[in-house]
Amino acid sequence: MTEHIVIADTGHVRLIRLDRPDKMNALTSAMYDALREALAEADRSETIGTVVFAGTPGAFSAGNDLSDFVEASRRPFEESPALHFIRQLARTQTPMVAAVDGVAVGIGATLTLHCDLVYASPAARFRMPFVELGLVPEAGSSYLLPRRVGLQRATEILLFSEAYDADEAVRLGLVNGIVSADLLLDHALAKAARLAALPEGPRQATRALIRGDQATLEAAVETEAVAFEARLRSPEAQAAFAAFLNRARKG
Repeated sequence: MTEHIVIADTGHVRLIRLDRPDKMNALTSAMYDALREALAEADRSETIGTVVFAGTPGAFSAGNDLSDFVEASRRPFEESPALHFIRQLARTQTPMVAAVDGVAVGIGATLTLHCDLVYASPAARFRMPFVELGLVPEAGSSYLLPRRVGLQRATEILLFSEAYDADEAVRLGLVNGIVSADLLLDHALAKAARLAALPEGPRQATRALIRGDQATLEAAVETEAVAFEARLRSPEAQAAFAAFLNRARKG
């Protein structure tokens, strides 16, 4: 594990907290590895019935730490901890709940598409800025988002990197409810405990029926990965990364 991922198991609920507040919980390779293992352990466990993802006050996750991501991108994408986490996320059998306060950018937003329940504070703001970074969507979002909100709205969100707030997320059916920031985590944990208390067989069978064809989702993840790697080496992506890192150095 890494110091920036905090795991706390209470009863049948596993809390996975992103804990890098100085970087708005931007994810590094080490954090991706820790997240992947925390999910895999939950699936193997005979005790853990649900997982809750949370960040720190004011930030769920700002997405990839671009400095770390640029360094990791020099290796084949197949070796990327980010891709290994995304694959695990797509195939995780343990029900997942998200408690989103503040920014949820990139993987911080696409992660929630895999969650069975999502709760947000009034300050939550989601964004998937892949195209403006010279990239393509990841984590199965090109499949999951149109399925959830329709093709036209998904096109705006993904092509224009259009942000949406908690109210819009509820309207689109991407968030179950809005809860004040001070009560958000307790609310998500209580919902997770209710999920964990359900009879496992019917719960898992119903979850599978709701989520649809697993093979199609995993195929979408792999198709995106091929396109993502190609774009990662593109002049547009390299220019976007260089501009971001230059602003960060001056900032």
